[in-house]
Amino acid sequence: MNNKKLFAAVVGLGLVTLSACGSSDDGSGSGSGSGSKTVTLVSHDSWAVSKGVLADFEKKSGYKVKVLEDGDAGQAVNKAILTKDNPQGDVFFGVDNTLLSRALDNGLFQSYEAKGADTIQAGYRVDGDKVTPIDTGDICVNYDKAWFSKHKLQPPTSYDDLVKPAYKNLLVTENASTSSPGLGFLLGSAAKYGDDGWQGYWKKLKANGVKVVDGWEQAYNEEFSGSAGGKKAKADRPLVVSYASSPPAEVIYADPKPTTAPTGVADGTCFRQIEYAGLLSNAKNTKGGKAFLDFLLTKEFQQDMPLNMFVYPVVQGAQVPDEFTKYGPQAKDPETMDPAKIAEHRDDWVKSWTSLVLK
Repeated sequence: MNNKKLFAAVVGLGLVTLSACGSSDDGSGSGSGSGSKTVTLVSHDSWAVSKGVLADFEKKSGYKVKVLEDGDAGQAVNKAILTKDNPQGDVFFGVDNTLLSRALDNGLFQSYEAKGADTIQAGYRVDGDKVTPIDTGDICVNYDKAWFSKHKLQPPTSYDDLVKPAYKNLLVTENASTSSPGLGFLLGSAAKYGDDGWQGYWKKLKANGVKVVDGWEQAYNEEFSGSAGGKKAKADRPLVVSYASSPPAEVIYADPKPTTAPTGVADGTCFRQIEYAGLLSNAKNTKGGKAFLDFLLTKEFQQDMPLNMFVYPVVQGAQVPDEFTKYGPQAKDPETMDPAKIAEHRDDWVKSWTSLVLK
């Protein structure tokens, strides 16, 4: 999920995102060529895994893992497409259902059915074997509990609420053409109001003072009054498009930890996001890439994800930490959309949204 690791930096954990991180080659092989003992993962900059979990994979498989992080999800996917004939690595992680068709239509992946694919929950499986579902989460409007309490105003609970006069000039969202959560929020509104109704909804939202910024980091850490970063920056927007898993991050990384999350989720504004991984076309180390894809579906990795990337596992029986379920439960009835419909309309919708909202 986009920029989740930035929560840690905001509240003092001090994570540093590197352009290339993880284990490096130990001399037993160079690069990801044939016979190499290094497998290279290409991802967005929210990739994270516990050192012990990754070390366990390396010990059992005999492969060293090199990670190349390349900006947000959209940027990473676009670069991977441009370099598909001579890819940077062997496996790509982080293409989600909003961008999946773009990756598939451009031949980004080769076929491989990962071991454990039969344990993926039915609702997350996809046709074919070009990508493997790895995690899921919900893009939702978050609210600043303290702000709404101070102003004696009930937080919004639905898309409809956001266009009411009581919430004028309170919401900040991300640009749908440059941001994964921004695009998810647009798709959620299209799923809610239909092909003929979403533009009218956004006209009302614009008239009600919605603010649009380029990406999640700016929206959440600079504009949203409920985040740790926003409090320091004296941000003035108590509503932000983020994730259902943002409240537990605010608790887990706080020092001292609060007894309740300082932020909440408007449950009726959520869009279900699913992230996938795949073996890159023309990957040099296909054997290592397949082993790594198998690893992503193990319970060890799946149960490690929530507190590292703030996403939910997709395999049956994988458990999530108590803090995660307490402060960031999945939306009960999120908006969803068939990837084929996203593929058919995404570019036109983004173009129309840009003309409607940004001009």
